[in-house]
Amino acid sequence: MLFSVLLIQGIFKDLLVCEDGYYFSVIHITLLHSKDPRFLVDGLKDKNLDNIFNLQCYDKYLKADFKEAARQAGHSDWELPDNAGVYNDKPDSTGFFKSTGTYLTDKGKFFLTWYSNKLLFHGDQILDEANKIFLGCKVKLATKVSGIHWWYKTENHAAELTAGYYNLNDRDGYRPIARMLSRHYAILNFTCIEMRDSEQSADAKSGPEELVQQVFSAGWREDIEVAGENALPRYDRTAYNQILKNARPNGVNKDGPPKLRMASMTYLRLTDDLFQSEKFRIFNTFVRKTHADQDYCQDPNKYYNPIVPLERSEPQIPIEELLEATKPLEPFPFDPETDMSVGTGGGAAELLGNVIDKITSIFKIK
Repeated sequence: MLFSVLLIQGIFKDLLVCEDGYYFSVIHITLLHSKDPRFLVDGLKDKNLDNIFNLQCYDKYLKADFKEAARQAGHSDWELPDNAGVYNDKPDSTGFFKSTGTYLTDKGKFFLTWYSNKLLFHGDQILDEANKIFLGCKVKLATKVSGIHWWYKTENHAAELTAGYYNLNDRDGYRPIARMLSRHYAILNFTCIEMRDSEQSADAKSGPEELVQQVFSAGWREDIEVAGENALPRYDRTAYNQILKNARPNGVNKDGPPKLRMASMTYLRLTDDLFQSEKFRIFNTFVRKTHADQDYCQDPNKYYNPIVPLERSEPQIPIEELLEATKPLEPFPFDPETDMSVGTGGGAAELLGNVIDKITSIFKIK
């Protein structure tokens, strides 16, 4: 991964700058490594959202690292878990995640702390290198934290834990990540912002709404910007309204920028379905609502979001200080619905649009 980052320095940095400014305003850094817990697990094939992932720590390097950490802690006999299951297991079928499982013991807590810390250390190292490369450029760094929302409404949060997010009801697994990002002035990009709990399988004990609220609150408490993206292709009003609620959870502030807001949003995906006339009309309304019904303005300074030259990362934050952020705090309150709704469908405007589409299709020249 460090080699990949250095390639950017050698090949792509010059492409950032054009005659009149910069082609890009945000550089997205993927914090992914073959020997570390994964920041990104959304790309797994045949993913069953009722089940868990496999722990990513059984190669010889991480085995040796864990054994040394255990020895220094006075537990030379401790080994990596052999009862945490494999891909697509149910949490309750494993000795590690069952209701009285290993994850609740001192050994389990030691392992999960070590496991999640490896993710923190790796992410911090990669972002530090990226910061050196883009130092002085008018760009911001960003990285994605995956929305592991299944099994969120259980005591064990098994899917999150196997992905490296040590998040429990009495331990915040996301604020330490946000605190680490803060020293690099990095944006926390989160997914599943279009999802509602009511749309998920009851068997998966899923909580995307609460998870988004927790992660965004973690970012805002650590004074960093948060961004979002939808996890699945959605072209309906319900999804758009959910995105708008998460984008400004306390609504529009007519006297200035909202206290709580997403810095940006990535919309997925550009498909033929999106350009169907009715869906595209709804999408146009959605885009306008993201701008609070204001006309387009190309000057980011007028969005209270100026792009300034990237400064050098702050000094490394001690692990003890990062782990202080595991203390759970109540998330910021979110309004139940957005104040910038795209509507619920129907009405005279939509009826007129359908009539226009019908007339257009009749007279359309093939």
